Amino acid sequence: MTDDAQYDDQGEDPLGGYAALASVFVTGVGTYAMVARRRGVTLPRELPPWDVALLGTATYKVSRLLTRDRITSFLRAPFTRRAEEGKAGEVVDEPRGTGMRRAVGDLLACPFCTSAWVATALMCSYAASPRLTRLVGGGFGALTVADWLQYAWTWTQRTAEG
Repeated sequence: MTDDAQYDDQGEDPLGGYAALASVFVTGVGTYAMVARRRGVTLPRELPPWDVALLGTATYKVSRLLTRDRITSFLRAPFTRRAEEGKAGEVVDEPRGTGMRRAVGDLLACPFCTSAWVATALMCSYAASPRLTRLVGGGFGALTVADWLQYAWTWTQRTAEG
C-alpha cells in the first residue's frame, strides 16, 4: 500500500505531484523575494483596502480565465479533459492522468486552487510596480464587472419574457 493509498481511499490523490507543485510555488516566491531585494524593490508601507478589492477582483477573473475559459483550454488540454459545458460560455474540465500530470490537472481545473497562484503573482507584481499592477488589475476588474452586467442583462431578459 502506497502513502497515497493510505491518505486517499481510492489512492488517486497524487501527493508527490502536489508536493512538487508546492515546491515550485515556494521556490518561485523565494526566488522573487531574493531578486526583488537585490534590485532594491521595497515593500509598500501599506495595502489600501481598495487595492485589496481590486487585486481580489482581478484574481477572481484571471483564475476563471485560466480554469474555465474555452479559449484557454489549450493550456489545460495536456492535463485535463472536458467534462461538461458550463454556463455563460465557460467549460468544466476534469484532471486526467496520474502523478504530476494529475496534480497539474487538479490545479488547472480548480479556480479556487489557481487563485492562490494568481494572487501571489499579482502581489509580487504589486510590490515591484504598484501602478502597473493597478492598471492590469483594473482591466481584469472591468471584465468582472462586465461579466456581472451580462448576467444581469440576461436575467432581466428572461424575467421580461417569462
